[in-house]
Amino acid sequence: MILLITGREKLENKMINYLRQLLKPKYQTLNRLEIDSEAILYNLNFLQAQQPQAVMIPVLKSNAYGHGLKEICSILNQSSVETIAIDSFPEAQIAYRYFRRRILLIGEMPIAAYRYLNWSRTEVCVYNGETLKAIASLGVKARIHLFVNSGMNREGIKNLSAFWQEYKDYLSRVKIVGLCSHLLAAEGDGESNRRQEKKFFQDLEFLHQHSCYPVFVHLGNSAGVLALSDNRLNAFRPGLAIYGYNPFTAESPHYQRAQNLRPALRLVTTIVSIQSLSSGETVSYNASYRAERDTKIAVIPFGYYEGLDRRLSNLASFQLLSANKKISVKLVGQVCMNLSCLDVGNGEEVGVGSEVVLISPNRHDFNSLENLARLQGSTPYELLVKFQANIRKIIV
Repeated sequence: MILLITGREKLENKMINYLRQLLKPKYQTLNRLEIDSEAILYNLNFLQAQQPQAVMIPVLKSNAYGHGLKEICSILNQSSVETIAIDSFPEAQIAYRYFRRRILLIGEMPIAAYRYLNWSRTEVCVYNGETLKAIASLGVKARIHLFVNSGMNREGIKNLSAFWQEYKDYLSRVKIVGLCSHLLAAEGDGESNRRQEKKFFQDLEFLHQHSCYPVFVHLGNSAGVLALSDNRLNAFRPGLAIYGYNPFTAESPHYQRAQNLRPALRLVTTIVSIQSLSSGETVSYNASYRAERDTKIAVIPFGYYEGLDRRLSNLASFQLLSANKKISVKLVGQVCMNLSCLDVGNGEEVGVGSEVVLISPNRHDFNSLENLARLQGSTPYELLVKFQANIRKIIV
């Protein structure tokens, strides 16, 4: 028996589903990661102003450096960005859905996966002959960026002339729209930059001699946007800087200018328990912290699984939010898998449900991402990409 659904019944079903969604309990998470959309767009405009002749290709790999690929895609839809860079096929599936324009796939993939790409919206970096042959055999005029090894020696085509001769037939079946490479020390070593630029532009000249004129010529990352000045570079791939973090050390001549970037991330958690601790008692695994006075311990549902590094145990401090004030509270005891402990003193202004800022977007705060990275002997890159992808993200 075939049931025919009328237009009125369809409308009624839609209304019922809408009411179900409206009345469905809203789950309030204990951890949230806030993304400042204005900061992201400001950073993009700031970087564009440093290289007005070039296009920016923001790098959104590794879940947009922990900020949320879906969320950053939706923010960049508000900009003039035409292309974003992602790393893998799973990331491409998210980007296809949430970003409206082109995607540059900069990571390697299983050879069989290339057939599943949306080639009308996708360009790919080609690092070797095997990948080129697989793409050329698909029967589509794929748009590729030749990735050359200019000195980092991690990946890429080292001898472009030999590669050209060996794979000439396969190159004729694709469209070369880009030439790219990666700087090994753009944030510090000017001499290595110059050596890589020289090799890179030799490869560009080789392509020109063979009547190949790539639309996109890109060597620079975040640091490269501020450190490189050759107008032949008409595209850049900023990653860390898009999210507001300075890629340079204080010794760099570019450091102060990069301080204009605005961190976009704020990480907040919620206290779930309060424990009283007497002088001499310990807290958490292996008794690494012993109270020197009677105090109270606040427990937060954020541990090393969520992305709080164990190296910060007994070192870091965070901001307890209470009555429009920010009170410094120390991380005490070993960071656990899903929990951590904070010494909140007499605890008069804190209770279950109070919020704690783990990462402040103010780079001068003791719990800024940069300061926490220095404290654990790491980098902002490492901290960002360790945040669990399932932490609730809110665009503010």
